[in-house]
Amino acid sequence: MPLRPVLILLSVISLAHGATQGRAASAGVNHSAFRIPHSSIVRVAVLDLGADGTGRRATERLARRLADAGTNSETKLSLLDRDLGRAASRGVGYQGSLNMTLSEARSLGAAIGCDFYVTGDAQTVRRSSSARPVYFEAYASVFVVSARTGRLVLWDRAVAEADKPEQAEGFLLDELDKRAARYAVAIQEAFAREERERFNPPADEGAGLIDLSADEGAGAHTDLREPAPYKRLRPAYPDSASRAEAEATVDAEVEVGAGGEVGRVEIVRWAGFGLDDSVVSTIRQMHFRPATRDGQPVAVRVLLRYNFRRPTPTPQ
Repeated sequence: MPLRPVLILLSVISLAHGATQGRAASAGVNHSAFRIPHSSIVRVAVLDLGADGTGRRATERLARRLADAGTNSETKLSLLDRDLGRAASRGVGYQGSLNMTLSEARSLGAAIGCDFYVTGDAQTVRRSSSARPVYFEAYASVFVVSARTGRLVLWDRAVAEADKPEQAEGFLLDELDKRAARYAVAIQEAFAREERERFNPPADEGAGLIDLSADEGAGAHTDLREPAPYKRLRPAYPDSASRAEAEATVDAEVEVGAGGEVGRVEIVRWAGFGLDDSVVSTIRQMHFRPATRDGQPVAVRVLLRYNFRRPTPTPQ
């Protein structure tokens, strides 16, 4: 029986919101005021993308290709020993979560002893549809995380379909070969950006804000009336999350001015798959009744949390 045509679905690599939405002071930075060494070594750990065959092979292939791609720049990528990285991550209880707070992500990176790490999930699964009774899908969700900041630098999801599982996996591995160079560039660019921030830390635009984003902060300001949105908006559940069947919680720290306007927004628990961007886009559309103290409006920082669950299919 002749094989049906193979369909490879190529997803767009997404630079995560946290990697591009740091404190907005870059426009005024004097790049001549600091100097990043011409040759830098960036330590990168590639964690397991899964325990089954596809996960192991995808991890091995990605690690090799990142090592190759990381030599074509003045900023060199040095891949850490995978066994040591695996032992360190397991030692702090990491079980492959792709929904982490900045603090959790930094702690994991510190335990591993790297500058950036790659984590994710890769599997080959059996599927069926009305158009194709039986086929196999191989996918790899790849997350690149900064150990220094805890930010999600990049997320990506590659998918391949074929009539046989080994074919689907083979096409997926070939696709990871092509994407590894872009992952390496994202790491190198994030490293350069973090070095600039380290030598020229952005101005604290939140100076003077009352911080209600932590439990202790809210408890210390019982005399304050918290801000409230005039209209509650629900972030969209994007197609990219639906295809990955993602369920996650996204936390955002939001600065709300004395006039109720939204200022800086930072994702402090990321989830990838377009969910972070959906949250930021929604928050940017909101306007608040400002926080008040003794009847006077004040500027505050608050934590907004959004829980995403897969929509329930509509019965036919």
